[in-house]
Order: sequence, then structure tokens, then C-alpha cells
Amino acid sequence: MTAASSIRSQHADWLVPDWPAPPGVHALCTTRAGGVGRAPFDQLNLGTHVGDDPVAVAANRQIVQSALHSTTPGARAVFLNQVHGDGVVLLDASTPDGTEADACVTRAPGAVCTIMVADCLPVLFAHRSGQVVAAAHAGWRGLAGSAGQGVLESVFKHFCHEALVHHGSIAIESGAMAPAAPGASEVAARTLAWLGPCIGPTAFEVGAEVRAAFCDAPGALGAAATSCFVARPGVPGKYLCDLAGLARLRLQAMGVTAIYGNDSTAPWCTVTQASLFFSHRRDSAALGGSGRFAACIWLG
Repeated sequence: MTAASSIRSQHADWLVPDWPAPPGVHALCTTRAGGVGRAPFDQLNLGTHVGDDPVAVAANRQIVQSALHSTTPGARAVFLNQVHGDGVVLLDASTPDGTEADACVTRAPGAVCTIMVADCLPVLFAHRSGQVVAAAHAGWRGLAGSAGQGVLESVFKHFCHEALVHHGSIAIESGAMAPAAPGASEVAARTLAWLGPCIGPTAFEVGAEVRAAFCDAPGALGAAATSCFVARPGVPGKYLCDLAGLARLRLQAMGVTAIYGNDSTAPWCTVTQASLFFSHRRDSAALGGSGRFAACIWLG
């Protein structure tokens, strides 16, 4: 039985990316199904910071760990402290939970890159060599970053570094990576990206400052971003925003064109698919809180 088949047999409601990942690369995305939490965190909330019962969260995290162990003995999800920035951590077996970062990269088997979301976009990366994987938490702030450089650009630089080091393509000086490592375009051509569920383009209403954060980016990237915003008729200064569409533009600008998963259609929307996904925007005001689900990728 493959790892994907094993996960589906245990957790039929979880998502397993449909992409041509190389052997040894495994990925999943939990939903809100299969856990022990009570409303508004029912059922499989994985966030310790949202006001849920800590005992229930610990039990839910153990459910995820058990699923990982069933496919890769010894695998461990590393739960980050995500702060809507562009910080990246290199994971290994000793990386503690609560490490502050919004993205992670690993070449260590069993170190599971784990991103928690409830409207923000999880992005998974895999190199076709099967030697490097990464994951990023892309809310609008982290995705926009500054002057067209946000969390996806940041994690991809580290991802390139690890891929090129594995193939002996660059020299390392004092453990640092050159700002523009040679071979990055070759890495991009051999990179797969998977976009998970997020708030969809019919539900994500934003103000003019969010539009400006993307559309004022320099060059073609800013111009292209205008296609991801639709003005709300009769509501000055408000727009509907396609978060997954913005991420695709950023990935394509880096040379990553093998992009799978969220295509900005309704089934991927965390707000409208209430039975499957937690949504901070949908649930926090109405119910007083919302849980978090997770996208994971690992080697094993």
C-alpha cells in the first residue's frame, strides 16, 4: 500500500495532493474531520493558540502524528509559531515545536514541514530529485512582503540552496547563501508546487491597502496582480481578492510552473466549504473562534 493509500484509508476526508511527486516525497492536508474537539473547534483543531482545550489539541496532534508514523516510522510534524512574516527555518529531527517562522525547508527524512491555516494559503514544494521539500504559510501580508519579495520568494531561496547543495552545484561560505545562487532557474524548472485550501475569491473582501501591497510591486509582477482584484460595485475602496491566484503569479515569476492544487474554484474555499475547513473569517465573529487545519510534506 502506498503512503497516499494508507492516509486515505485512515482519514477519507483528508486531502492528499494529486501531483507527480517523486518516490519518497509524501504530503497531506488535514480537514476539520476526525478529531475530538468541540464547537467551534470541532473536530480536528491543531492550533494551540486559538482558545481550544489544550488536552483536545494534544489529542488531535497525536492523531496527525499517528497518521505520519503509519507511512513513515519516526516521522514528526513540527508545528511552527507562525507570525505572518517571511522567516524560514531549516528543519531537522531536533527542531522544536513553536519555532518562529512562516516557512520551512528540509532534506532530513522524517522531519515533517507543517503549516497551519484557516483562510491563509498553505504552499508545499517538492524537488523532482526527491531530496528537498518545503512548506510556506501565505496570508496576504506574508505573500505580499515588500517590493515583490515575500514569504514564497524567501522560502524558495532557501529551497534552492538546499537543492543545489545536495547536487554539489554551489560552494558554501560560512553557512550562508548567496543572494542569487547560481542554478536557481534550473531548480525552479524541477520544482513542483501544491496550493492548499484558502479563502476563495468570492469571499475574500479586502481594502485598497491590500490591493496596493500587490499591485504597487515593481515591474510586471505588480501589473499582473491587478487581475486578482475585482472592485465591489457600490462599495468604494473594497475589492474581492484571489489569494491563490496571487500565489500562482509569484511562483511563475520565480520560474516555478508545475503548480497543482487550488485553482481558485469553489471546492478550495475555506469560507464556503464549512463542513471541511476551518475559517477564521467565517467563524470568529459568528462563533467566537476557529480551529486550524494543517498541510504537511516530508521525506521518508
